[in-house]
Amino acid sequence: MQTGNSLSLNIRGSLLSLASPQVMGILNATPDSFYAASRKQTEHEIIERVCQIRDEGASIIDVGAYSTRPGADDVSSEEELRRLSGTLQIVRREWPEAIVSVDTFRADVARACVEEYGADIVNDIGGGLFDDKMFATIAALRVPYVLMHIAGTPQTMHQPPAYTDCATEVFRALAERLAQLQAMGVADVILDPGFGFSKTVDDNYRLFACLGEFRRLEQPLLVGVSRKSMIWKPLCITPNEALNGTTVLHALALQAGANILRVHDVKEAVQAVKLYEKVKTKI
Repeated sequence: MQTGNSLSLNIRGSLLSLASPQVMGILNATPDSFYAASRKQTEHEIIERVCQIRDEGASIIDVGAYSTRPGADDVSSEEELRRLSGTLQIVRREWPEAIVSVDTFRADVARACVEEYGADIVNDIGGGLFDDKMFATIAALRVPYVLMHIAGTPQTMHQPPAYTDCATEVFRALAERLAQLQAMGVADVILDPGFGFSKTVDDNYRLFACLGEFRRLEQPLLVGVSRKSMIWKPLCITPNEALNGTTVLHALALQAGANILRVHDVKEAVQAVKLYEKVKTKI
């Protein structure tokens, strides 16, 4: 949503300004997400992680319950909702004012999480392609929606298609899906180029180099590169060692116009935003 010369999101009738970049902290209610430290399942672990996310300065909590790492098992919608509902109930009980995003590609799960468990944002890795009811559901729910680019399915996306021009094709795909959503009356769409999803390491960097082009679509831009293989593979390290590389890319993403960073390491991302803002005020 445009408000004057800046972007914002309508969260339960109040505007969250994106004039300064925001940080979205990851909370995985899964036993098998690719970064082991992000997995939280017990009530104590969930409370501890949300405390950390909030204390370190993130404005959004992103709750997911379906791992998309290579080789991860499929999870039924019933099991996904069981994991999400339990987590959301804890978060809403302890922090009713928190802004919570739910990471799901299933329309029925998204609806339940918003209507019954208080989620504020739907973060869809499928970009509406995995569930043909998703766009209509978002239009009815009237909540902000993260539209991510992907090709294939969660089980095949790690076998990326052959792009002629990755950045151009991702841009066009998001533009087309954005137009569909806007025609259905969806006001708050956040664009996510989908780093790591159906893209090779080289594809990811070609896309990253063109990140600023996505500002032409005049929507908030979310970047999710935290500890992904596009960082640790070229450096011959592990996800556990990828914080420094993540911070480097976060700084470059902010320079290119990212409005939201989706991260595992909130403190370091918030520090990157603060320093970026400091530089920006001197230009």
